Amino acid sequence: MKKIRKQTYTMDMYLNKVHDLDIRNDSDVQRQFVWSNEQINELIRTVLSDDYIPPIILGEEANSQLWIVDGGQRTAALNKFRYYNHKITSAIEDSMIGYKTKARDTNGEVQSDTEGNIIWENAVFDIKNKTYDKLPDELKKRFNEYQMETIIHEHCDIHRISQLIKRYNNHTAMNTNQKAFTYIDHFAREIREILETRFFLDCSDYKEKEKIKGVGERVIIETIMCTYHLAAWKRQTKEICAYLNQHSSKAEFDKLANNLHRLECIITADIKDIFNAKDSFLFLTLFDRFTKLGVDDAKFAGFLREFKKHLRKKSVEGQCFDGIDRDRGTKDKAVILSKLGLLETLMKGFLGFNDGNPVFSNKEIFIAETVGIEAEKVQDDMEFYENTLMDLQEKTIKLGSKLLEDQNRLSFLAMVAYSYKEDVDLDDWLAEYAKNHDAYLADQKKNYFHMVEDLNRFLNQERSIPSEMPLKSKGF
Repeated sequence: MKKIRKQTYTMDMYLNKVHDLDIRNDSDVQRQFVWSNEQINELIRTVLSDDYIPPIILGEEANSQLWIVDGGQRTAALNKFRYYNHKITSAIEDSMIGYKTKARDTNGEVQSDTEGNIIWENAVFDIKNKTYDKLPDELKKRFNEYQMETIIHEHCDIHRISQLIKRYNNHTAMNTNQKAFTYIDHFAREIREILETRFFLDCSDYKEKEKIKGVGERVIIETIMCTYHLAAWKRQTKEICAYLNQHSSKAEFDKLANNLHRLECIITADIKDIFNAKDSFLFLTLFDRFTKLGVDDAKFAGFLREFKKHLRKKSVEGQCFDGIDRDRGTKDKAVILSKLGLLETLMKGFLGFNDGNPVFSNKEIFIAETVGIEAEKVQDDMEFYENTLMDLQEKTIKLGSKLLEDQNRLSFLAMVAYSYKEDVDLDDWLAEYAKNHDAYLADQKKNYFHMVEDLNRFLNQERSIPSEMPLKSKGF
């Protein structure tokens, strides 16, 4: 006797059967509706894009009554949109839906070609904040005619239906980390390869359950963001992934992989617990800064041992590492900046660099030499420059502009430092500059002086005074 059959309905037929209770979604053991607006958004977009939805699983009693076994959440979501005025939220991604529409003249009449064939045109519709009733007729038709596949288990009773519900719902949905990972497809392979290195297998302290739940991927993603894109830090892992997918590079992941190989040679059992799910990205970022000091890697391991024993409780300007995030979220940008700053101060003190022998990064040296500011002041003000530049770019430069590329950030930071040194405002100038330029000089020092010259031209137009090119600094 046949026990399973396939049946395909149009969406309109399927939802009508649900309305008429030919198909029921209220089995005693079926869970209540739990989907978020984000999940509903994605389902509706899938239907309107005519993409694939897995079959709905049904159980059929002897009297032909059908019960939903798997697909109750999807059915309820589709029903809410079609019949209960559910609005797609503004948070939906890729909200533009393409479709074909009949060409019409100014009077609304359908147009035909010389052979009497209807002329069709491409059109797009933004479904953001729209209900079913607000869709164009073509998309309403696409929704109603969507092919809903079902798999029907025959000869069921209520006990068998309960068994099937338990079987088909015995799975684990993606957690936050796993779902966020789908937003960094450009570098997913590099991340997976890094996860196979000995550092993640032997030199870190991640529990097996954490690994399964995507903690390793999150650590790598946060490390890249913290190391190379700290000024644009995002609190949510999903937002970090989306940002890195657009702004990161393979070279950044290669550098991290190289750092991890170096750490594999020095991390021992007594200090590997520092690299845990919570703080790994901070210490991996710190090691990247350490590599620029020209010190033997073994000294970093020595610092980690001293940190575990004493330094994590040492107060610097009234703060200690363990106390910084006591009352705030550990992923807030201010907390991360404070922790990294404190860790770098403690590390340099341990290494002896703070005893009258300051160490400056290449970025700090570039700004000091180019703008003519004391390197110590640049180091003190760097966080301020970074935050100012981030706010300035968001207000004046369109997303997608080449001016926003990381390779061009150095000269922009120097411009911010110059603006504070000379007490000039950059907002109006940069808005005009970004409108007229979508490229930059690879030589960041030349690019800086080119922008200073353009800024002076802009200011002189406003003030009607002769332009003066600032002299290049001879150093610090």
